[in-house]
Amino acid sequence: MDTADAFAPSIPNRPNPKRRDLALRISVPFAVIAVVVLIWGLYVKLSGVPPYILPGPIAVANAFATDWGTLAPALWVTTKITFMSLMLALFGGVGFAIFLVQSRWIEIAFYPLAVILQVTPIVAISPLILIYAPSTQVALLICAFLVAFFPILSNMVQGLKSVDHNLINLFELYGATRWQTLLYLKLPAAQPYFMTGLRIGGGLALIAAVVAEFAAGSAGAGSGLAFRLLEAQYRLNIPRLFAALLMLSLLGVAIFAVTSFISWLSLHRWHESSLKREN
Repeated sequence: MDTADAFAPSIPNRPNPKRRDLALRISVPFAVIAVVVLIWGLYVKLSGVPPYILPGPIAVANAFATDWGTLAPALWVTTKITFMSLMLALFGGVGFAIFLVQSRWIEIAFYPLAVILQVTPIVAISPLILIYAPSTQVALLICAFLVAFFPILSNMVQGLKSVDHNLINLFELYGATRWQTLLYLKLPAAQPYFMTGLRIGGGLALIAAVVAEFAAGSAGAGSGLAFRLLEAQYRLNIPRLFAALLMLSLLGVAIFAVTSFISWLSLHRWHESSLKREN
């Protein structure tokens, strides 16, 4: 070993900035949630508020564990309706968006129909859907589909119409057909808009599924978490009500996480919204 190397000062290993950023992004939200739960528990304990008005975190956790056999099947029903309606909204929204952008007159003729469906409150039309649908589950699926459909349609139309006209002219110059231009240019260019619609539609599908079940008033073994919320409210079983709300919140967070991860997988290699800046 060289004498100069032996007496050279050792440089400590610096932490990886990416790992530190990831650790902060995970730990900070959990720390905030922990503080909120701690304040909630202290308030319930110090104020002496009865559990049928505001249960503490321990009571909610006990209800979550003891009523799991009742709440888990309802969670599965709500999850199934949410994802089925989201899949239908994805195929329907993308397909209808492709149809609308084929002609300016087609868009003028049919886009207002989608706007009318969007601005009409789902609670107002759910009784009609319940009358004409063959079953309650189909009615819930239709209600959730109608709410999740428009964000995907609107973002997809905007993305298909935002393609660089110079690139469209280049495709025309090389003799590309309309479907080749759609497949190799417009759809890839509209991908960021589609991912935005997917994230919005995922959350709205869950909200619509719960609201539709409230309106339908469905009960029994095949009912979702909305019925369990109403049941707990009528029986003044507030810890179970909070446990059902916690399940809905966790389901919504999971849907957002999955859709965000899909968006990151699709865009992180090439789109500016997912690329990290070096400075």
